[in-house]
Amino acid sequence: MSAPAAAPRPSSPRSASPRSASPRSASPRLAGTGTLVRLALRRDRVLLPVWAVALALAVVGVASAFQSLYTTAADRAGVARSTNANASVRALYGPVFGDSTGSLVAWRMAVLGGVLAGIMSLVIVVRHTREEEETGRQELLSAAVVGRRAPLTAALLTALAANGLVAVLVAAGLARAGLPAGGSAALGLAVAGTGLCFAGVAAVTAQLTDTARAARSLAGATVGLAFLLRAAGDAASADASSPLVWVSPVGWAEQTRAFAGERWWVLLLPYAAAALATAAAHALAGRRDIGAGLLAGRPGAATAPRYLTGAAGLAWRLQRGTLLAWTAGYAVAGAVFGSLVDGVSDLVADNESTREIVERMGGHQGLADSFLAALTGLLGMVAALYAVGCVLRLRAEETSGRAEPVLAGATGRLRWAAGHLAFAGLGTAVVLLAGGLGMGLAYGVTAGDVGGRLPAVLGAALAQLPAAWVLASVAVLLFGVLPRGAVAAWGIAGGCLAIGWLGPTLRLPGWVMDLSPFGHLPKLPGAGVSAGPFVWLVGLAAVLTGVGVAGIRRRDVG
Repeated sequence: MSAPAAAPRPSSPRSASPRSASPRSASPRLAGTGTLVRLALRRDRVLLPVWAVALALAVVGVASAFQSLYTTAADRAGVARSTNANASVRALYGPVFGDSTGSLVAWRMAVLGGVLAGIMSLVIVVRHTREEEETGRQELLSAAVVGRRAPLTAALLTALAANGLVAVLVAAGLARAGLPAGGSAALGLAVAGTGLCFAGVAAVTAQLTDTARAARSLAGATVGLAFLLRAAGDAASADASSPLVWVSPVGWAEQTRAFAGERWWVLLLPYAAAALATAAAHALAGRRDIGAGLLAGRPGAATAPRYLTGAAGLAWRLQRGTLLAWTAGYAVAGAVFGSLVDGVSDLVADNESTREIVERMGGHQGLADSFLAALTGLLGMVAALYAVGCVLRLRAEETSGRAEPVLAGATGRLRWAAGHLAFAGLGTAVVLLAGGLGMGLAYGVTAGDVGGRLPAVLGAALAQLPAAWVLASVAVLLFGVLPRGAVAAWGIAGGCLAIGWLGPTLRLPGWVMDLSPFGHLPKLPGAGVSAGPFVWLVGLAAVLTGVGVAGIRRRDVG
C-alpha cells in the first residue's frame, strides 16, 4: 500500500523570501518599500505637517516683520553694514549679502531654517530605522515580504517628502508675501537640501550604532559641528569666503545667496551629499544584522559597582552621558554668547527697529542687559528640551521592554521614575549653571569686570529654571496619564521656544507670549525681581508632576 502524498506545507510570514516578492519590484531588496512609506506617513501624519508648516510660517513671519520694520533701502543697508562689521553677530547668523527685504530674510532664516530642517530629518530617519529595530517591530515586519533595504529606503523617502513640503511652503509663502519668486525658490530649496543632507547623515549613524538614542546623538552632534564650522568661518570673513563655511552643510544654505544673485549651482552640494550619504547607508545596511550596529558596544566590567544596584544608579548610568554632553555644550555656548554682548551697542546703535526687537526680547533696562536677558532666556528655553528628554527616557525604557524586568523585582514604580525625574530637575540646574558661568565669565572678561558681571549673569541663567521645570512637568503629566501622547511634550517645548525666540520679531500679541512659562519670568539681569512668578511656576510644576506620578502608579506598564 503506497503512502499518501505529503500535504503541502503551509506558508508562514517568516518563510516568505524577499526574492519571491512581486516580480514588478525593481529589486527584491526594496520589496515592500511603498507599504512602509505609507505606514511611516500614517504614523507621522501629525508630526510632519505641523513641523513643516511651523518652519514655513516662521520664515514667512520673519519676512512680514522685516517688511514692516525696515521700510527703506537705507534702513536695510544700515542693518547689513552693522551686521557685516560685527564678527560676533556674523558667527550667530552669518553675513548679509544685499539690502533687500529678501536678503534680510535669508540672512536670518537660511542657517536657522537649515538647522531646524536637519533636526526634523534626523528625527524622522532614526524613528523609522534604528528605533524600529530597537523596539523589535522591524523584526516582525521583516518576517513578511519586506526587502533588506526597504525600511531604510522608506525612512529616507519619508524625510524627502517632509523636506519637499518645507521647500514648497517656504517658496510659496515668500512669493505670496511679495518677494521675488526666484529668491523664494532658492531659499526653500536650500533649507530642504540641508535637511536632506542631515537625513543622509542620520541614515549612516543608524547603521553604525545599536540604539536609537546613540544614533540621534551622533547625528545631532554632526548638526552642531556643522553649525560651529559655519560660525567660525563667518566670524573670520565678512563675505563668507572662509573654507570653513564651504565644508559645512549649514554654510551651503547661506552660500546659495537667496535674493542676492542666487547661486543655483551651490544647491548641487547638499543634494549630492545627501545622495552619497544615502548610498553609504545602503551599503552599510547590508553588512550588519537586524538589531545590531556596525560599532559594537563595549563589554561591561566583570563586576558592577555598588551604585548600580538601585534604581537611582541605573538612572545615573543611563543619563550621565547626556548630562555631561549638555553641560559641556552649554559652557561653550555660554562663552560664545557672552563674547557677543560687548558688541551689541555697535550693532544696533543706528537702527531703532533692531533696538526695539532686542528690548522686546530682553526688557527695557539698558541695551546690554536687554541683550543678556534675551540670551539667558534662550538658554533656558533650550534647556527645557534637555529636561523633557530626561523625562521621556522613562517612556523609552517602557516601550523597549527594559522597564518591565526592573519593575518585576522589589523596585517600585516611584523609585524607578524618581531617578530620571531627578535628572530632569537637578540636571537642568547643572546645565543652566554651566551656561551662566560660561556667559558671565566671557562677558566679564570682555567688559573688564568679572566680579561685577558674573553674579548677575549667573543669577539670570538660573532664574530660567522654574519655567523649564514646568515644561518637564508637562512631560511627566503626559507620560503618566496619556503615555502614547507623551511625545507631544517635544512639540509643546518647541512651541515655547518658537514663541520666545521669534515672537518679538513677529510682534505676536501678549496673550500668545504668555502661553509660554518663560513669558512670565522677569527680564534678568536689570529688571525688578519679585517672588510671585517663581513661586507659582514652581507650584504649577509640582502639581503637574504630582498628577503625572499618580498616573504612573495606577496605569498598566506599557
